[in-house]
Amino acid sequence: MTMELLTPLDTICRLIIRAREMEAQVPAQDADEDPDNVDDFDDEGGEALSVLEDEVNTGVEEEIRALLDDLADDQLAEVLALAWVGRGTYDTSEWDDATQEASDNVEQGNDGAIDELMDMPMLAGLLDAGLAAFDLSCEGIGQID
Repeated sequence: MTMELLTPLDTICRLIIRAREMEAQVPAQDADEDPDNVDDFDDEGGEALSVLEDEVNTGVEEEIRALLDDLADDQLAEVLALAWVGRGTYDTSEWDDATQEASDNVEQGNDGAIDELMDMPMLAGLLDAGLAAFDLSCEGIGQID
């Protein structure tokens, strides 16, 4: 089944790229929480060493939130509905129901819909699967090959 997106495909693909970046980051572990379970220690200070710090994760998360916030209400609803299709909450044949529920969600406030998307584990994969369900992909768009 194919459909016409309201949201530009490159915008959805950019969200997928950023969500993958966010999912790939691991916040620095605090040595005080469980020092026996920390991979790398600073021998002098007893501090956990990490390549990635929380600020990096926050920056990507803020960018994703900004991307979502910049979408028109119907586009934000469409992205939420795509994630639901990717998760299996809705089937492609139920697209109208998915977009209606997502629109109702967005009408109650963009922040709730954005929070729901940000709280989804593996958001990039869900959006990718949602696009694939409609025979769409990010192949050849942006940094995704």
